Amino acid sequence: MKMHRNPIRKIWSEGRGVINGWLSIPSPFCAEIMASCGYDSVTIDTQHGAIGYDAMVGMLQALRASGVAPMVRAPWLEPGAIMKTLDAGAWGVICPMVNSRADAERLVSYVRYPPHGCRSFGPTRANFALGGDYAAVADEEVLCFAMIETAEAMNNLEEIVQTPGLDGVYVGPADLTLGLTGRRYRTGFDRDEPEMLEAIHRIRTTAHTAGIRMGLHNGSASYAAKALSWGCDLVTISNDVRLLAQAAQESVAEARRLIAPDHSPTEGTGVLQQTSQASY
Repeated sequence: MKMHRNPIRKIWSEGRGVINGWLSIPSPFCAEIMASCGYDSVTIDTQHGAIGYDAMVGMLQALRASGVAPMVRAPWLEPGAIMKTLDAGAWGVICPMVNSRADAERLVSYVRYPPHGCRSFGPTRANFALGGDYAAVADEEVLCFAMIETAEAMNNLEEIVQTPGLDGVYVGPADLTLGLTGRRYRTGFDRDEPEMLEAIHRIRTTAHTAGIRMGLHNGSASYAAKALSWGCDLVTISNDVRLLAQAAQESVAEARRLIAPDHSPTEGTGVLQQTSQASY
């Protein structure tokens, strides 16, 4: 069986941006649900997500049926974890806290087979999930993203993006804001401070000048759409934890509003009827 081609690279070749989902809950069922919602790719977060290796493998299996491109955020710049992630069948790896050209070179070496890197050969699941010719074409298809999220990384940005074999940089706005401004602003995504917008645009421009891609983590669909209009190549919209919490909070708030003493629903409409109409 020949290796399937990376769907993310296909989208880019068509001049489109990638809409990425994000998983932090260790559940194949949750992965299956997210994969059915229209994302181009879905990333499993083994850094801040509550996800270990065994759960990650099950989630990759659940994502396979949907056709979305599975990626994994590695827990750290550590060769064993990154190589096992790729052997498990991820189309790409996003690595946190890459602060220098040397860090980026190490990351690339863990993702690429010799002579381009030092990745050990043993694509145990990737052979089945991604194709029997995986070894021959993996270096061309698997994506390698370095996260830019510290002041040190910003100081070394031009050198990082010039690293041979690096496909892109991925911006973590929460850590980047802490790194560049300390506690001056709120933590989180969807930055609107002038200096943070300047930093994001600088990363995008510098990456594109070097011929590589730029991804951005977002907290809302509206900000993700704005990031695509700026020329970002991949945008993540929130994550499963935040989406679940938001939907639950809105549902409870609506129920409490409807049963409030001063709420007078029109005849024939009530909490139970509205709930029934909204069920699926």
